[in-house]
Amino acid sequence: MTAKKVITIIAAIIIAGLLIFGYVWYFVPFSDSGVKAGTLNNVKHKGVVFKTYEGELIQSGFGQGMQGLQSNEFQFSIDDSDLAKKLMGMSGQNVKLHYKEYYGRLPWRGYSKFVVDSIVSAEPFEVHKDMNEMPPQTE
Repeated sequence: MTAKKVITIIAAIIIAGLLIFGYVWYFVPFSDSGVKAGTLNNVKHKGVVFKTYEGELIQSGFGQGMQGLQSNEFQFSIDDSDLAKKLMGMSGQNVKLHYKEYYGRLPWRGYSKFVVDSIVSAEPFEVHKDMNEMPPQTE
């Protein structure tokens, strides 16, 4: 074999390897069985070149080693416009969202590696009766 053939074969193997790596990194989900629950804060349609749907879910709970409640934000992207429009009308509701996690982000898929693909369940936000009452005045 000549040196030219060896270089061509090595270059072809490197290019094929990079293509396979890129495909796995951007298109094969790292995790596809995730569900997050919390209060849907907002869903926005934003971007300059690529308009994507982005959302935030507020999860509250007890943190490890902390006293009292803490809240965490789960930021996600939505690549289905019908699902995004449905979620826009559910702001403030308690929801469970199914998502896929990718190794890398694509600009046309969204700003996040987490992409929501369905709604598992939703409950309307309930205001407790005690919250509507004014607190007693103290002097």
